[in-house]
Amino acid sequence: MLAILTVKPGVTREQVMGVMMAEVRHTAELYLNGKIRDWYSRCDGRGAVFVLETTDEAEASAIMNDLPLTREDLVGHELIPIGPLLPLRMLMAQLHR
Repeated sequence: MLAILTVKPGVTREQVMGVMMAEVRHTAELYLNGKIRDWYSRCDGRGAVFVLETTDEAEASAIMNDLPLTREDLVGHELIPIGPLLPLRMLMAQLHR
């Protein structure tokens, strides 16, 4: 599952930074517990992107809703189910003919 976190309009950098240490600890724990596979900063400075180790949208939403920045209502998130690139399966099927 791809999770895109976006800082809400009107939220200041100071507000975000006031929660950032708790956010980093929480996301590091999620990584160490196998819930986050990859994490990235958005180049526009407006949030982060996580690749979560779940295909269940309810579990992904629960993970994101428990983040300190979300609990403080400073960020919102979008969840996008992802999986293996489908055209690769077509290519592999043609190779095995």
